[in-house]
Amino acid sequence: MPGLITLSQEELHRLEAIQKIRDRRLSVVQAAELLHLSRSQVHRLLQAYAQDGAAGLASRRRGQPSNRRHTEDFRNAALDLVRDHYRDFGPTLAAEKLVECHQIAVSKETLRHWMTEAGIWTSRRERKRRLHQPRGRRDCLGELVQIDGSHHWWFEDRGPKCALLVFIDDATGRLLHLRFAASENTFDYFRATTAYLGEWGKPLAFYSDKHGIFRTTHGSEMDRTSGLTQFGRALYELNIDIICANTPQAKGRVERANRTLQDRLVKELRLRGIETIEAANSYVPEFIAEFNARFGKEPRNPKNMHRPLAGHEHLDGAMCHKEFRTLSQALTLRYDKVLFILDPTDLAKRLAGKKVIVCDYPDGRLEITHEGAALPYRTFDKLRSVHRAAVVENKRLDAALLMVAEIQEGRELKRSQHAPRRTGQSDHMFGIPDGSVGNGYVKRGRKPRADYMNDPAVITRREQALARLAAAE
Repeated sequence: MPGLITLSQEELHRLEAIQKIRDRRLSVVQAAELLHLSRSQVHRLLQAYAQDGAAGLASRRRGQPSNRRHTEDFRNAALDLVRDHYRDFGPTLAAEKLVECHQIAVSKETLRHWMTEAGIWTSRRERKRRLHQPRGRRDCLGELVQIDGSHHWWFEDRGPKCALLVFIDDATGRLLHLRFAASENTFDYFRATTAYLGEWGKPLAFYSDKHGIFRTTHGSEMDRTSGLTQFGRALYELNIDIICANTPQAKGRVERANRTLQDRLVKELRLRGIETIEAANSYVPEFIAEFNARFGKEPRNPKNMHRPLAGHEHLDGAMCHKEFRTLSQALTLRYDKVLFILDPTDLAKRLAGKKVIVCDYPDGRLEITHEGAALPYRTFDKLRSVHRAAVVENKRLDAALLMVAEIQEGRELKRSQHAPRRTGQSDHMFGIPDGSVGNGYVKRGRKPRADYMNDPAVITRREQALARLAAAE
């Protein structure tokens, strides 16, 4: 309505004091002290109230433009620069760039107000929340299987933090496979997927996030397989597609399952006193059966879309880390800084100068193949080559040999950082299950350097050898 005014809190406080003065409940001196004004200012407020009522106490500057305001031309020039060069900039950064690049000084709050009025900037509070509308379930079992790894303290304080690899069917919400692993890595996904495919068969597609195990940004547009990760390449060989979700909400089925598992499965492991990955994997089938009985849904279409492996598809041969290497004329190749020497068979001799495939399996086996045929080999560890030794007198030879033996026993071999690793593996010469060299295994060797060098017997022998070397000098 015309004539209505809005008073600030301070002005309402003054109005209350003026009314008390008029009602003789407060003196002018008391009101001046209460309002922190002079007596003359209180008298002026009394006169304004007597003449215009409560409106007389309102500030005359309200609704009037500031004397320090920028001109309209200046405002338009600044906004034109923001539209042309800094449309997606926030007010703070845009204000900095206007000063730095255009010598136009304007406060960030003023620029925020201008950008908001011009529709260039929307505050976070006013931005509409992005909607994620629910997607309907697929029709058939095995049509789409969501996979994800959940890092969590599954054993609470009884064991280390580890990952749970989850396979859940989109149509039914049933857990199809669970596997505990020390971390979310390619080899453990190979193991989990091998077990899943052995039990259920091949689904039409897996649905995952953009983890580096599933998706790579490199590759050629002309060769589909060049842009695949090792896991993606294995699925491609088995004629299984993998789809990467753009957001976590897109694969909400497995995300919600992870939250449920982090509640129920953790408590079940606690009640049973399970504290190791091996024991947890043994219990998993029992938990899956109970979970599916409680939370599983019937599919809209009873057809099972899982497919059996084709005759030419080799599951074990696909689920491994594969790299191409060129065989030298001496029938050698390098992988993970280890020199592999092929036996000079007729097939190996014909392959000199050609590419062969190094297959690194999850269980530690390592094969060199060509068109499906395994090539026998032996290894030569380049890192254990003999170094030039210092000249030692005969009387110091025993002590020097003892020192050399201890150094060799405790030496930690450094391998390539790019080769795949399993949990607890240090390299491809040591740290793999024992086996004979040449039949697909590489043999494990010595104990870790830290454990060896801290052994009391080793410390004593080292001190004795140092003493003998000092006495000989």
